[in-house]
Amino acid sequence: MTARGFEESLATNSYYDSQFKKNAVKLLPGEYYYTTKDLLLVTTLGSCVSACIRDRTNGIGGMNHFMLPENGRNGGGEWASTPTRFGAYAMEVLINSLIKLGARRDQLEAKLFGGGAVLRNMGILNVGRQNGAFALDYLREEGIPVVAQDLFDAYPRKVYYFPATGKVLMKTLHHLKNNTIVEREQSYMQRLAQSEIAGDIELF
Repeated sequence: MTARGFEESLATNSYYDSQFKKNAVKLLPGEYYYTTKDLLLVTTLGSCVSACIRDRTNGIGGMNHFMLPENGRNGGGEWASTPTRFGAYAMEVLINSLIKLGARRDQLEAKLFGGGAVLRNMGILNVGRQNGAFALDYLREEGIPVVAQDLFDAYPRKVYYFPATGKVLMKTLHHLKNNTIVEREQSYMQRLAQSEIAGDIELF
């Protein structure tokens, strides 16, 4: 059985945020968004990580929401891809999208959030730490400075990112009312485990 191709998808859940009085876009696992406009980007993270990346000179920015597969095997037990290739794909899709909009690679800066140990009771060991460590390593190797971060620990986070200014507001969610975050990320991980990366990445 051939694994279904995996691609990051552009977030489509837009709304008006009455608290901040600003048009906003909500990102789910496996999604990304980029913009030249003064928008608010919002996501909720458990073991996943979000990279908030922008050109600090012109405000072109965006966010992703990704997770490394627990392992690199597809549903048939064969290696579909190394886990880091999924992470690199998620990062490169966002970075390349920003550059196509007019961002300069040498002016990019990043803020990282997530990687909490919220899936530890589901048999998934250290996936949050793996996600955060990957993001830090990737950005260091690409020469993109990480100017702020809140990673690891054992709690989910809600992140509000204003790419036009680079401002981030983060709320730690110490008491969850339901298991939505965990269920959403578990479903996302299952999709990753059964998928191969589809398409080529254009490098800049």
